[in-house]
Amino acid sequence: MTELTCIGCPMGCRLTVDEENDYAVTGNSCKRGEIYGKNELKNPTRVLTSTVAITGGIHDRCPVRTKDAIPKGKLFDAMEIIKKTEIQSPVKCGQVIIENILDTGIDVIASRDM
Repeated sequence: MTELTCIGCPMGCRLTVDEENDYAVTGNSCKRGEIYGKNELKNPTRVLTSTVAITGGIHDRCPVRTKDAIPKGKLFDAMEIIKKTEIQSPVKCGQVIIENILDTGIDVIASRDM
């Protein structure tokens, strides 16, 4: 059994996940806790936030994030791609900056207009 603190909502429930019983989750106050507990042990994912270099604007960095969560094991490789990315102003919030990062099917998008 594995104990986790749920990050699915602000409650922060203490979860217990029983891997030997089809990843049965206890301690959750809502359905999100059950989903989080199972996913965290089977295939942990995270939304990645960072910045990329931008030219032609008043700031030199543009905040970006993955549109959805990517596998936790790919975070460092994704950061290497993001570190090398440079974009040109103007940029709109939600605009795709990097398409299909690491063949995950997830885009990196701008987090604000610049």
